[in-house]
Amino acid sequence: MQWFVLRVASNKEEQVRDALERKMQIEGVSSVGRILVPTEQIKRIRAGKQRVHKRKLYPGYVFMELEPKEDGRIPDEAWYIIKETMGVGDFIGTEGVPTPMRDTDVAKMLKEAEKPEDTPNIKVEFEKGDVVKIREGAFENFEGSVDSIDTERGVVRVIVTIFGRSTPLDIEYWQIEKV
Repeated sequence: MQWFVLRVASNKEEQVRDALERKMQIEGVSSVGRILVPTEQIKRIRAGKQRVHKRKLYPGYVFMELEPKEDGRIPDEAWYIIKETMGVGDFIGTEGVPTPMRDTDVAKMLKEAEKPEDTPNIKVEFEKGDVVKIREGAFENFEGSVDSIDTERGVVRVIVTIFGRSTPLDIEYWQIEKV
């Protein structure tokens, strides 16, 4: 079996996956394997409260494991079910022939899709050296540069100049913004 990428309507990835799995099972199609929508869990901290959100790694795409025919085309039984499913666009490929994913891309996608879900990441949009502005707190409207990021606690160390001296401040990531 090989992996193929299917374009779908934005924000309809899970519905398309569920519909395809259900239809393939009902019709007894054996040429289709797994159907995946890789996601990751992101932890966001706002005003001291943690929330965990699921974020799609590849919005607008569903990954399908299929057994293609000798000429590289999708078997007719699976093709008609896929095309009749609401929200489905087309496979990624050239001239109507879907292109299978490379083994390295498949390995990367599967590794990301099968990460343990019990350790969500904190989403931090900053990198070391970025110039940021403090939005809230005692140092509101001060500007500084990011020195380090602690993703476990959701804290960013920012170096600001106060009274002519460089001072490190530990600030929660949601209290700062890029300049």
